[in-house]
Amino acid sequence: MSEIYDMAKQLGGALARTDEYQALKRASEAAEEDRDLVTLRNRLNSIEAEIEANLRAGKEPSQDQKERYSEAAQELQAMPAFQKVVAAQSNFEKVMHKVNQTVAQGIEEGAQSRIIISS
Repeated sequence: MSEIYDMAKQLGGALARTDEYQALKRASEAAEEDRDLVTLRNRLNSIEAEIEANLRAGKEPSQDQKERYSEAAQELQAMPAFQKVVAAQSNFEKVMHKVNQTVAQGIEEGAQSRIIISS
């Protein structure tokens, strides 16, 4: 079984070296350094906490909370640094989808094999 974990670790290392992952890492780091983006995300988190507190108390979020959240979310989505993170995430997710499909194909083919590997 340790062979499988070794192979998974190698796959993780290979994924970390892809252009798509490196772009995601750079975009995420740039977003973390963007003061306006961080401030806005903190504001959004604060509004979310207010909304969650209301929901836990069995109350609907106020119209003001809904509007503030919507405005902040729209502002965030318009920020170039945020857009770069979203685009990079999307590209990396495409790589991961293809990897997952390939793993699933390997499982399917392995299940049809008569060779049994002990763990």
